Amino acid sequence: MKRLAVVAGSLAGSLLACYAAFLLGSWGFDARRFAQHQGRLQRLLAQAPRLDQVVQGLETEGSPLLAAPKDGRELSQVALERGGPKRQEILEKGRQWPQTRVFAAADMVYFLYFDGEGVMRDFTCVSR
Repeated sequence: MKRLAVVAGSLAGSLLACYAAFLLGSWGFDARRFAQHQGRLQRLLAQAPRLDQVVQGLETEGSPLLAAPKDGRELSQVALERGGPKRQEILEKGRQWPQTRVFAAADMVYFLYFDGEGVMRDFTCVSR
């Protein structure tokens, strides 16, 4: 009976250690993936690109334009559909800047905000 308890305890401990390793690995992968996209968008923002340049560049690399909301109602709809937990941030930034474009970039969705002159001024990055 004692041997059975030791084997069961060892098995439970091993399973718990494996679960913790996979959980930490998943968290680390998500953090790295998000940081890469954030860094990419921050570098893009620092260059102050124009709307047409951003659209062409992202579409050329395989990140298609998903939406170009024309008003607050359309932006609310897109934020509801694709914004996830960052819906409120998307709405606030969308009100601040007159133009918003939404792109699918790998496993993320980019919400890019442009001023009246068509220059990129901010972004929000959301996991799909």
